[in-house]
Amino acid sequence: MSQEEKAMEAIKDALRALRKRHLLEEGAHGPAISALSRPIISQGSEWKEKTEKLETELQQCYKAQSRLSEQLVIEVAESRTSKAILQEKELLINDLQKELTQRREECTQIQEELEEKTKMVDVLIAENQEIRSQLEEMTGRVQKAESENKMLIDRWMLQKMQDAERLNEANDLYEEMLAKLKANGLETLARQQVDGIVRRNEDGTDHFVESTIPSTCGHRIHAHEGGCGSIIFEYNSGTLFTGGQDRAVKMWDTNSGALIKSLYGSLGNILDMAVTHDNKSVIAATSSNNLFVWDVSSGRVRHTLTGHTDKVCAVDVSKFSSRHVVSAAYDRTIKLWDLHKGYCTNTVLFTSNCNAICLSIDGLTVFSGHMDGNLRLWDIQTGKLLSEVAGHSSAVTSVSLSRNGNRILTSGRDNVHNVFDTRTLEICGTLRASGNRLASNWSRSCISPDDDYVAAGSADGTVHVWSLSKGNIVSILKEQTSAILCCSWSGIGKPLASADKNGYVCTWT
Repeated sequence: MSQEEKAMEAIKDALRALRKRHLLEEGAHGPAISALSRPIISQGSEWKEKTEKLETELQQCYKAQSRLSEQLVIEVAESRTSKAILQEKELLINDLQKELTQRREECTQIQEELEEKTKMVDVLIAENQEIRSQLEEMTGRVQKAESENKMLIDRWMLQKMQDAERLNEANDLYEEMLAKLKANGLETLARQQVDGIVRRNEDGTDHFVESTIPSTCGHRIHAHEGGCGSIIFEYNSGTLFTGGQDRAVKMWDTNSGALIKSLYGSLGNILDMAVTHDNKSVIAATSSNNLFVWDVSSGRVRHTLTGHTDKVCAVDVSKFSSRHVVSAAYDRTIKLWDLHKGYCTNTVLFTSNCNAICLSIDGLTVFSGHMDGNLRLWDIQTGKLLSEVAGHSSAVTSVSLSRNGNRILTSGRDNVHNVFDTRTLEICGTLRASGNRLASNWSRSCISPDDDYVAAGSADGTVHVWSLSKGNIVSILKEQTSAILCCSWSGIGKPLASADKNGYVCTWT
């Protein structure tokens, strides 16, 4: 029997006991009341009061019984509620026990995984210690290699200094012989013997060609739709390559002004060009972040050199090899390319955007002109900065090497043209003119093939020609109506060519 049933049975027993007592009290008092009522009617009022008092007590007993019944009902309800809560707690305890069992199982699994991970960490620590030992060994080798490399560089720099001294001696000898031979009218022969400039014509014979001062426009050619940003002659030839905003490269016969052929395939504007020394390939730097290499004879694109992440604004090729090309882009890198393989072999990083580059005669170093106005000299194989000079107060727009490799010409947005000695990077001449104002950050100037003259275009459409030896203007060429972007001098001494923003090219003789 449950607790609730026991409670109900106890309540019923209590009620029966109360009724029995009440009946017993009524039975006990009944005869006395009836016996006394007859002789004591006269005392009825007294007994009536007692009766009323007893009835009042009886009513109070009933009320007490009612209160007990209500309290019993409440306690029964609370008992039921407590029983429901107890059942809920038992269910919750069962759920918690199940969850505890599950958590214990998960804990056991995690402990197993932890032991496995601990074993793996021990293995990794052992491997790390082995790698560290290998790294220490390799670091030792690298330090040894660096010390050897430094020693080799010192020896190389010493050799360069000795070569420079020998070149200075040769230049002194050259000047002395020129002074002696001028009186005999043999200046041309002296240049051939001492200066070391070897000029080869198509037959392979050696010859030296003096440049003439240009004064007359031979041809005015509408070469491109839009601006013509780059022009360059074939080596020792009158054939001219032009590249423009119409993304085409064109070949022209400067003797007749006729178009020889057009080269297509570029995906961007032509910003600079270079021709290999064997005249078999032409390379174009473009605004599409790529360089394009054409085979001149077939007119087809032989390579597309990709790797720069911004527009390629300058390119140059080795003076002796048709294999190595350098390029500069606005991603602040100079890249060395192998045309035989068609990919980049080295990259040089710097902080200021480069507008123009030029390879040295030996092809081991490269000159670069930057937006900060500085001229820098790099070892192209190691990427090391060898020298730096502040040549201009504004951006450098052009870098041109003389044919004998002893001088380099830079032009800047400060409208100044500086001539540096390539061995010391000291300024040996400064050229300027009141009307000569460069039109863009890629305005290209040039040196004549005999290294006697400098030509540079201006924003007013004129081309100024200076004498390097005297430093004065020897000719001002006026034919074009828009800003001149670039100039180029033929390796055979003439003509000089200039290109403008409207796409016109003029040849000057």
